[in-house]
Amino acid sequence: MRIKLMCLFFIAFTGISFSQNVVCSLQDKQAFEKKITQIQGLNNADIGQTMVAVGKTFMGVPYVAKTLEVGATESLVVNLHGLDCTTFVENVLAFSLLLERGKKDFDSYTKILEEIRYKNGKLDGYASRLHYFSEWIANNEAKGLLTNVTKEIGGVPISKGINFMSTHRDLYPFLKDDGNFKKIQASEAVLNNKPLYFLPQDQVAVQEHLIHSGDIIALTTSIDGLDITHTGIATRESDGRIHLLHASTGSMKVEVSQVPLADYLKKIKKNTGIMVARPNL
Repeated sequence: MRIKLMCLFFIAFTGISFSQNVVCSLQDKQAFEKKITQIQGLNNADIGQTMVAVGKTFMGVPYVAKTLEVGATESLVVNLHGLDCTTFVENVLAFSLLLERGKKDFDSYTKILEEIRYKNGKLDGYASRLHYFSEWIANNEAKGLLTNVTKEIGGVPISKGINFMSTHRDLYPFLKDDGNFKKIQASEAVLNNKPLYFLPQDQVAVQEHLIHSGDIIALTTSIDGLDITHTGIATRESDGRIHLLHASTGSMKVEVSQVPLADYLKKIKKNTGIMVARPNL
């Protein structure tokens, strides 16, 4: 059993001190140091190539669900030994940003991870986490970290309400708290007041030439109230086709899909298409 460490960092910002709770095991701290060494030299003028190169250093890491649901209060969880589809994408982006910014220290990494994972880059309780991936894309676009290019490559509007968390409250232990529940409802209301676009599944092969290696791919769904069921990173492989680099629930590890993305989607129950976000590093 890995020993969990609670690290408390005090960060000064414009003269005000605030605390950031970081949950990290000794093994994950060591994994961070190893990853920093592993990714040196992978920085590329084409940020997409950097994202893919960094992403492939995670190949074989086990898929593990719900790694962020730790403790009774929301903390910044660092887990590099088990990744779900979202924490995989977050860590690839975080380590790519470290390379871009010329940073190698753990404190810079946790700050970047918080910047990516939480609304407006600040951890402020459970509801501040970007739970819906379409909101994750929109908020990180507002931060200038990426651009949602779905509409640009042929996307069409999504006409559905996003309310899965509030209508399935029993699935989320933190939503037993009325304060968290109301904040999630408020987030859903904001999300539903903004236009969302997706590239339909039958158009992915046609528009594949417009997808770049390193683009973040989010799989849209017909499930009521839900926007995205899976995410990963686009990679153009030796066959000239776009494949999906992701933490797979099939093989239960990080891998590149054996078939091109367009064919992979056809095997996903209730998949309707994709959203595409391009890193701006």
